Amino acid sequence: MLMSSYDQLLVIVSFIVAFLASYTALDMAGRVATSTGKVARVWLFGGAFAMGVGIWSMHFIGMLAMSLPMVMSYDASLTVVSMVIAVAASVFALWIVCYGELPWYRLCGGAVIMGSGVVAMHYTGMAALAVNPGIIWDWRWIWVSVLIALCASGAALWLAFHLRQGTGRLALMRSGAALIMGVAIAGMHYTGMAAASFPMDSHATHLGVNSNWLAILVVVVTLAILGITLLVSMLDARLQARTSVLASSLAEANRELAQLALHDNLTRLPNRILLEDRLDQAINKASRENSKFALMFMDLDGFKAVNDAFGHHIGDSLLIAVTERMKEKVQGHHTLARLGGDEFVLLIEIDDPNDAAAVADALVKAVERPFDISRYELVVSLSIGIAVFPGDGIDERELMFNADAAMYHTKNNGRNGYSFFQPSMNTIAQNQLQLINDLWLAQENEELRLFYQPKFCAPRGPIIGFEALLRWQHPQRGLLTPDIFLPLAEKTGLIVSIGNWVIGEACRQLRCWHLQGNSQWSVAVNLSALQFEQAGLVETVVKALETHHIPPELLTLEVTETTAMRDPDESIRILTQLTELGVKASIDDFGTGYSSLLYLKRLPASELKIDRAFVNELQAQTEDATIVTAIVALAKTLNLKVVAEGVETAEQQAFLTGLGCNTLQGYLLGRPVPPDKVPGLKQYVDGDDEVETSEVVAPKLAVVVPLSDAV
Repeated sequence: MLMSSYDQLLVIVSFIVAFLASYTALDMAGRVATSTGKVARVWLFGGAFAMGVGIWSMHFIGMLAMSLPMVMSYDASLTVVSMVIAVAASVFALWIVCYGELPWYRLCGGAVIMGSGVVAMHYTGMAALAVNPGIIWDWRWIWVSVLIALCASGAALWLAFHLRQGTGRLALMRSGAALIMGVAIAGMHYTGMAAASFPMDSHATHLGVNSNWLAILVVVVTLAILGITLLVSMLDARLQARTSVLASSLAEANRELAQLALHDNLTRLPNRILLEDRLDQAINKASRENSKFALMFMDLDGFKAVNDAFGHHIGDSLLIAVTERMKEKVQGHHTLARLGGDEFVLLIEIDDPNDAAAVADALVKAVERPFDISRYELVVSLSIGIAVFPGDGIDERELMFNADAAMYHTKNNGRNGYSFFQPSMNTIAQNQLQLINDLWLAQENEELRLFYQPKFCAPRGPIIGFEALLRWQHPQRGLLTPDIFLPLAEKTGLIVSIGNWVIGEACRQLRCWHLQGNSQWSVAVNLSALQFEQAGLVETVVKALETHHIPPELLTLEVTETTAMRDPDESIRILTQLTELGVKASIDDFGTGYSSLLYLKRLPASELKIDRAFVNELQAQTEDATIVTAIVALAKTLNLKVVAEGVETAEQQAFLTGLGCNTLQGYLLGRPVPPDKVPGLKQYVDGDDEVETSEVVAPKLAVVVPLSDAV
């Protein structure tokens, strides 16, 4: 027999190729398993070709590594057939591990078929050796190689199936598995090679392809195919990972948008949009099943006072705490929603109206218990209106309207309780609804009016300005005072446009008086809370001044103490912006809010206005007198002027003058009048030196539009 030896470099290369082919098989299994449709088929056949070529080339390089004392050549057709067998076995292997489950019987059957293919590929490749006489085979080694092929195929299929998908250290696990599979494949090959013996008189037939250059060609082409396949696979994996991350981010963003669109940001309860959808579903279900449900409209009593006194952050914490208590008291199929502010709605299925009463009573009792928020003990109550389907309404709008009417009935009857809707409640509710509809048209129809009440230099004059009081000349109800319509304007948001109209109208009237020769008169406008917080306030003021040619220093903006302290830092910023333009600032209703002197001294104000509540019961040696005295002293310390409103008696007039108040106003001195009556007012309230206002040069005019004022 001829003595054979192996080229160590090619043996090492064969092991490397076996490892790469095994890793390619595992990676392709992952690509096919995570793909669908045409993409999966492309990965199946493309990956099988690369894997088959890799396994075939490992065997071929192993044969090329064998050195014999003759020049080796190969039959081209049998060589190609052996490669086709390798590719076919690879297609089968990828298919069996990537589609469906892999029970033991399927694994065994697959191992037999794939192992047979590998054996057939190997011995077909060996048969391609063009030698004469032929190879002498040792069947013992052949059977050992077949056994190794079957075991290696079974192990390869099992590893490929279980390493198709995963996260974390998947690449490292695949590398270890590929190393095991590569050693098994190489072991099978060299065992099969050991079964071959060549007679002493063997020689090449010189009819095949010479192996001198074929070895280099096979190695280069195989490594290129495997390398390109793995590179494309890794790029695809990275692209899929990035696509997966983007898809996950998009899904998360969509969930967040849905949360924001359908839920309240503060309490995480459903908002009005989601409530309307749930209410529509409840109506359809109750109509089909002839069942009932209750709609409860709820409003917190006393929340506004807490919010104004302690600030928005405490108010928000209180709303969250109220929400948690209410959620504890409702069970069964229900929807608890927040419409905004301190308004909540509960939609709950019931068998009997008494069920709704029991739930409402539990909610009222839960909310009336004190809340410990921050370092404060806060007390609020709950007013509830209940409408029951179908008796109190058959559609969403009617149910909401009637539940709201029942809630207002509860408020008008002492609050802190609940009321079922009664048809008689609709009269009040419909009147309010009609008034709101009319209010939307009031500005367009020019029905709003400004009345003027004189302000006197203490004690009796002369007149140094006016306060403008808002009125609504309703076409059917006559002249309405602000306490009737301004709460509705605040609720609907109309207060902003009305307030902006007041700024423009006050400046327009002032311009008229300027053209009449009173060029030094000034205007003061009281800003509502919503108007003060609007983003375009500064632009609105600047536009009014420019349109009517009013110097900025002749405009004073009055902000209530409660509004200024709602967000002190923001108030300071806004007022500073305005005062830097030359506009003056005044703190209205001083003493009724929850002020911090630290912020108060930073407000760029020039005047404090004492609320009428302290003046009404003002007498010497009373608590009100002590408070007013302290306010005047504080104002003088801060270099602020003091205005006292609501002066109705001579005693109040004398006391306030003695304290040092600069300006007085009230019914004792003068009642509100329309602008055409201003020229007829007396400059002094009594004495021989009375003169008409029109005869006085440049008295000071202060125009104020409060949220509520005296008639």
